[in-house]
Amino acid sequence: MFTNLPFSYRIRRSHRVANARIVVKPGLVEIVAPLQIPEHKLHKFVQAKQEWVTQALKKMEASSPQQSGFMPTEYKSGADMAYQGKVYPLTVLPSKLKRVKIEFIDGYKVHIPVAMNADEHNHQIKEALIRWMKKQTKQLVEQLVEVHAAKQQLFPRTISIKTQKSRWGSCGIHNDININWLLIMAPKEVLEYVVVHELCHIKVKNHSSQFWTLVAEHMPDYQNRRNWLKKQGRSLMMAFSEQSN
Repeated sequence: MFTNLPFSYRIRRSHRVANARIVVKPGLVEIVAPLQIPEHKLHKFVQAKQEWVTQALKKMEASSPQQSGFMPTEYKSGADMAYQGKVYPLTVLPSKLKRVKIEFIDGYKVHIPVAMNADEHNHQIKEALIRWMKKQTKQLVEQLVEVHAAKQQLFPRTISIKTQKSRWGSCGIHNDININWLLIMAPKEVLEYVVVHELCHIKVKNHSSQFWTLVAEHMPDYQNRRNWLKKQGRSLMMAFSEQSN
């Protein structure tokens, strides 16, 4: 590996690729290469692409979730976190409770057990916030389904709140609706659009003109809400990318 590069990288061999390629992710530069290419040639390949990698890293950093305000870098008093399209402060308070409790009163109130070790605070607060957000998402989605489902008899069999790393929602073949809980940090109108989108798939299982006409019947301004996801969705999707169900 060249030591004069402004970034570090790793090499991952794969029999599925025919040519070497560079993959840039948040905090990671990876060279995916066939088994037969000598390592010294891969190092030269990276050096030749140094400027492109550097620019890609800068662009990714500029659009990271921390910069967009969806999540804090540390979960402590004064940090900011989004909720329904607005940014609110975190206030961490000592508590006699046995586990972290989240309240929302003009901001996030985080009650931390006094017996908890300080080095556990960040992880425990993050996990508690995720549990709280999932609960809030489920309640709001159920309310939105009540508003829209009866218009065209679009009743889902089940409603689930999930962490989906590449989509905002889905509708299964048996009309089971899944909604990404990260949408609780987006404006309520955006979450409503995703709910309506999936409800409409109960009647139309594709994205034909018939489908979009049905969406528009429920939500004439759906395109504006959809555009928000196109502009902000990537940063929002990355906000808790390390989490899984």
